[in-house]
Amino acid sequence: MSGFVRTAETKVLRDPVHGYIHVDYQIVWDCINSQWFQRLRRIRQLGGAYMVYHTAEHSRFSHSLGVYEVVRRMVSEVPDIAHALNEKEKVTVMLAGLLHDIGHGPYSHAFEPVSALSHEEYSCRIIEEDPQLSGLLNRCRRGLAKEVADVIRHQSANPLLTQLISGQLDADRMDYLLRDAYFTGTKYGEFDLERILRTMRVADGKIVVKQSGVQAVENYIMARYHMYWQVYYHPVARSYECMLSSLFLRIRDQKLHHEPGIVPLFEPLTEHRSLSLEEYFPLDENACGYGFACLKNGSDPVAADLAGRLLDRRLFEYQDRDPQSERQIRRKLKENGWDPRYYFCTDDVHQNPYTPYKGLGEEAIWILTDSGKIRELSNASVIVKSLTHGESRSDNKVFYPKMQ
Repeated sequence: MSGFVRTAETKVLRDPVHGYIHVDYQIVWDCINSQWFQRLRRIRQLGGAYMVYHTAEHSRFSHSLGVYEVVRRMVSEVPDIAHALNEKEKVTVMLAGLLHDIGHGPYSHAFEPVSALSHEEYSCRIIEEDPQLSGLLNRCRRGLAKEVADVIRHQSANPLLTQLISGQLDADRMDYLLRDAYFTGTKYGEFDLERILRTMRVADGKIVVKQSGVQAVENYIMARYHMYWQVYYHPVARSYECMLSSLFLRIRDQKLHHEPGIVPLFEPLTEHRSLSLEEYFPLDENACGYGFACLKNGSDPVAADLAGRLLDRRLFEYQDRDPQSERQIRRKLKENGWDPRYYFCTDDVHQNPYTPYKGLGEEAIWILTDSGKIRELSNASVIVKSLTHGESRSDNKVFYPKMQ
């Protein structure tokens, strides 16, 4: 089997998190230059968080490149991983890291309830069905598109590949924590990536970390914990995303793509079905922003109000949930002429910084002890053990417009 075609020279892209992104396979470079990957420039990484952290304007494009770079380093710089995989597997998992978010819609995860499918499902469809991208992959190597998609959908013939991009200590999380911390200015989201890579090993078909790297992993776990509560679950960001959901609900209820001047891209969203790739492709944040501007000046008063609030950052208020106050808020909304269907939102979030392996769901983080035994992280770290046995933190909020 011949090797994959290399670029004439290593191509580098400057990156504030990793220094440089290195590309030396032509198929990787070709995928970066595909229209679907370039579309990710027009989708922010953090959804509504830029309403809180004004510099959080980074894109899914830069994050996807970052995930690719972490995977590239894993398969080339971690000796155990480099020896465990052949060239085809290395290229496949690098491509899976690069393309894992290619199916993301606008406004991060807030768009998924609107589009009927998860971004992972769209990612696999794009990789396997888009003529340009699937053509690039399958011309490079027959069946490559399916093999890349299988890594993303956790069905790879080699489970090690999936662990590299989708686990509790994976390239995806490691890039987005560092990248999101950088662009939000939240220093507690940082951790020692270099130490983790240096202490990574492969044992019993699993990615493990040497016991000497436990402290770096503990730091990573705490970075996750703080980033969720300070950035990803910030109530202002959640308010913005609740309002997005309300606006899309109104668009669907009223079939507002018929409104004069409204761009037709919203039409498929009113039909309660999964979208074709041709319908999904134009749905980026630039196009949606234009659509919202049209709605702001349209004849539907609810859509006009919600779109104006989103564009001008007049966000909903919020408070902790309790049944009595919720009834009072609903009553006041009706008294003010606001339909609770669009002006009353609830959002319940909870987070465990780390979940021990129980045979289901995500893989655990495994530690290779000095004696050569493999232990699950919470059995090798007092700090992580205390986190897993403590209470799961939750934050349940109700969102509504400010009322007199």
